[in-house]
Amino acid sequence: MSAGSMERHQVEQLVRQIVRRVAGGAMPQASPIVPAPAAGGGKQATPSNLVVSISARHVHLTDAHVEKLFGPGRKLTPGKALFQDGFYAAEETVMIVGPRRRMLPEVRVLGPTRNFSQVELAMTDAISLGIQAPVRHSGNIEGTPGCVLVGPAGAVELSQGVIRAARHVHMSFEDCEKLGVKNGEFMTLTIKSPQCTVSFEDLLVRADKAAKLEVHIDTDEGNACNLESATEIIIKPQGKSCSCQAH
Repeated sequence: MSAGSMERHQVEQLVRQIVRRVAGGAMPQASPIVPAPAAGGGKQATPSNLVVSISARHVHLTDAHVEKLFGPGRKLTPGKALFQDGFYAAEETVMIVGPRRRMLPEVRVLGPTRNFSQVELAMTDAISLGIQAPVRHSGNIEGTPGCVLVGPAGAVELSQGVIRAARHVHMSFEDCEKLGVKNGEFMTLTIKSPQCTVSFEDLLVRADKAAKLEVHIDTDEGNACNLESATEIIIKPQGKSCSCQAH
């Protein structure tokens, strides 16, 4: 066995022990925040049904990768339902292995499966793994770094797909009309909280007829603005089209 193979074997053995120990464990999830709406009227007022959620690090997998990681014939086991209908945190977790065997154990898989695998991290996560993950919009993974995913039944080496997911807001076409924006445009998100008020630009509008009004930011962003103590949230059009390039 080569030195490289021995390292992979050791990693798989380690992660199998961890996965068995935590199998079925619940994923830590920040509760959606629905603060008091901004005062005022018109298209720049924040709707009262707006939800702001922290999207913790997670993994999206293909059907083939699910079987390779968890065993032949395996399907994702739906666990906690997410805010958007039809999406869920699966019972399954994987270990993410970066350069020089830096690892993040017990990273949750989200379902349903996709036609490509993708790893979404906050900047702090990427630094701890030793990966220079670019800011990308979901699905735009061309030329991004890869990693190794390890599950109880095997490992998958991704040649690309590790990103820091760009902040975005899901909304229906009806919400778009109310807020004066279109799919693919940008908005500005302002979160007011005690001594931590922050404005985030480049909030991508992702419109779909079935979408609920929900902002996704990552854990670093949520901590920076003290989201849990937010007293007011404002979203307004930024007047800028989506570029979908690395920041």
